[in-house]
Amino acid sequence: MNRVDYLRISLIERCNFRCQYCMPEGAELDYVLRQELLTHEEIIILLKEVFIPLGFSKFRLTGGEPLLRPGIVDLVQDIASLSATEDLSMTTNGFLLSTFAEDLYKAGLKRINISLDSLNPETFKTIVGHKKADIWHKTWGGIQTAYEVGFNPLKLNIVVIPGVNESEIEDLAELSINKNWHIRFIEFMPIGNAELFSDRTWVPSEEIREKIKQKWGLIESNIKGNGPADVFKIPGAKGTLGFISQMSECFCDRCNRMRLSADGWLRPCLLNETGQINLKNLLRNNATTIDIKEKVAHLLALKPEINYKERESGNDTGIYNRTMSQIGG
Repeated sequence: MNRVDYLRISLIERCNFRCQYCMPEGAELDYVLRQELLTHEEIIILLKEVFIPLGFSKFRLTGGEPLLRPGIVDLVQDIASLSATEDLSMTTNGFLLSTFAEDLYKAGLKRINISLDSLNPETFKTIVGHKKADIWHKTWGGIQTAYEVGFNPLKLNIVVIPGVNESEIEDLAELSINKNWHIRFIEFMPIGNAELFSDRTWVPSEEIREKIKQKWGLIESNIKGNGPADVFKIPGAKGTLGFISQMSECFCDRCNRMRLSADGWLRPCLLNETGQINLKNLLRNNATTIDIKEKVAHLLALKPEINYKERESGNDTGIYNRTMSQIGG
């Protein structure tokens, strides 16, 4: 089991997209009210007095859409300024990135991942559940701006959905050839969208790799990320291709992360709700940070058992009470 030193922090549940793999179709979500979110100050206290003393040094800001969080640039600056912060990154849909990219870079954000599930504007609108005509172009513009202000390498996340964007695998992989862009192909997951998932299943990473290999060839890359991606590259390409295979190739033994939801739930495993703790409630009920740290340390010790392998062995919780947008991905 890897050392757990990576915390994904969801800042807000709301999003300006409604992606098929993140929010269930046709469902009305009850978003957390602003006063129920962890505050700026609570996040910093938890990092300084709980997570950093327990060995966490890598932090990723997620959502919903993190750029909708009021005061996002100031929060980035405060986390980046912590002496123990080795890596600070963000996952965003890119729609507001043209406005925020330069300020985030100056505030100390080191890396950025942007969701780009299609190069076809109409397919993109279908996936993200948005009807605005310029939605793809504004997102693409945000990607270009982020690259221009200094986010290099830039990571693009692609969730491959059978029958929707599966035919674009080669075109999306080609983005890694001429620029130092790291393309990450992610297997479609059943979080909060069981009906959609049961009809379409997923495209295994091995199948995606084979398509790319047949066109250009594929070699292993010596560049590795902080997460579970298996990283390859097209021969001669400036960027890389990563494959996150949480459905077909269990990587629980390599998992180095915990997830903190926008309303304060600490979750040891994306696919298993066992053992989660509400840190916000502990803070607001006057628990000491020493007591909170002990509870988190206990959960860390249990993490190797609270993972997807339990589900495969029959100890399946079987229930996903939250959508991907509410968990923070």
